[in-house]
Amino acid sequence: MFEKLLIANRGEIALRVARACRELGIRTVAVHSTVDRDSAVVRYADESVCIGPAASRHSYLNAAAIIEAARQTGAGAIHPGYGFLSEDPDFAEICADNGLVFVGPRPEVMAVLGDKSRARALMRDAGLPLLPGSVETLATVGEARAVADEIGYPVIIKVAAGGGGRGMTVVWSAADFARAYAHTRTVARAVFADDRVYVERYLPQARHVEVQVLCDGHGGGVHLGTRDCSVQRRHQKLVEEGPAPALSAGTLDAIAAAALRGALSVGYSGAGTVEFLVDEAERFHFMEINCRIQVEHPVTEMITGVDLVHEQLHLASGAPLRIRQDEVQLRGVAIECRVNVEDPERDFLPTPGRLDRFQPPAGPFTRVDTHGTPGYVVGPHYDSLLAKVVVWAPERTLALDRLERALEEFDIAGPGVHTTIPFIRRVLDDARFRKGRYSTDLVDRLLRDADTPAKPPVDRTGEPAAPTAR
Repeated sequence: MFEKLLIANRGEIALRVARACRELGIRTVAVHSTVDRDSAVVRYADESVCIGPAASRHSYLNAAAIIEAARQTGAGAIHPGYGFLSEDPDFAEICADNGLVFVGPRPEVMAVLGDKSRARALMRDAGLPLLPGSVETLATVGEARAVADEIGYPVIIKVAAGGGGRGMTVVWSAADFARAYAHTRTVARAVFADDRVYVERYLPQARHVEVQVLCDGHGGGVHLGTRDCSVQRRHQKLVEEGPAPALSAGTLDAIAAAALRGALSVGYSGAGTVEFLVDEAERFHFMEINCRIQVEHPVTEMITGVDLVHEQLHLASGAPLRIRQDEVQLRGVAIECRVNVEDPERDFLPTPGRLDRFQPPAGPFTRVDTHGTPGYVVGPHYDSLLAKVVVWAPERTLALDRLERALEEFDIAGPGVHTTIPFIRRVLDDARFRKGRYSTDLVDRLLRDADTPAKPPVDRTGEPAAPTAR
């Protein structure tokens, strides 16, 4: 195990990694932009280095500055967290060239899986089911249109280099295809500098189910069960739970086995997530593999008792896997919701500002991962995720009630600051969600449903809170 590790990230995931390192006796270096100099992880880490101004491209995406910070401080490894450089094979290769351990899969594996079209072909060869569509990328609108006409509408045009919910366009009819194809390629060039696209069948009411895997790069691997991430807006997740509800045990076992088979087939190492779409008949289809820790990893930790960041660090040191599949026990139900500083009443517009009050919930089987504190200023420069509230219970109904109670307790207030808490409580009240029979269109349906008002937050006296306490 390495003696010192640099955390190439910010926010709650940076603090999460720093805590895991403290438990393992690993000294930490926090890098930060100028606006994050007083952040929670900077205060917590053993050392800190400023790597640039607020703009991500000059700080958290500045690979040269991060490598130099590691060299100056004597760090032997870099944990990228999620987002930023976490799935950049070039950055992982630069780390290796500078004698630094990158906590993640090998660069060549990241490069293959980062190409969604190539990953699709590899998973087909490994025997994983795919949605109808193209495996190769489609260079002309004529080629793409021919595929769409053959498999039938609706279809989705995806960017081969895309990720994080970006670079996807749904097309409902042939009349809209040419315009959607041109738009997707334009976005792909601008965002990913790679305009290759492919086409596959779109499932309007699919379930988004993913499997957490751990692999050691020596042929060993385990899966840690499923998570359902179907509650999402514009492909960005809001609520996640595990195990995926309302699916048969046979389907859950088959998805998990397929995920592990796919990861091992490409020589994966470290923690990864294999994502699937599941239709109403419980047929599942491979979607992609994420080569990093997920935002929703606490869900798996709560139902398995496995510390995924500990395991990431252990595997990155080159050690073999220390968990056997028969030792993985799934217990109870865990549900996570993301508290973003956004206003659901204004199309989820980010609402940065100072947190005059910030009191997270507590109580039995309630976990809050956050970098927020009273007086913290949520800036406009980065992702709006402020906290993750995760609860565990022996069965799902109690877990839902526990999460509702926790959200009632969460006291956040500041001038102009709003959060997603009222909307998440709307989700928890929805009959489809309560039954576990929901799909990726749930949020859109709720936004169209004027008869489903959001509950007001409750302050610690039990009275409705002031409008600013969102």
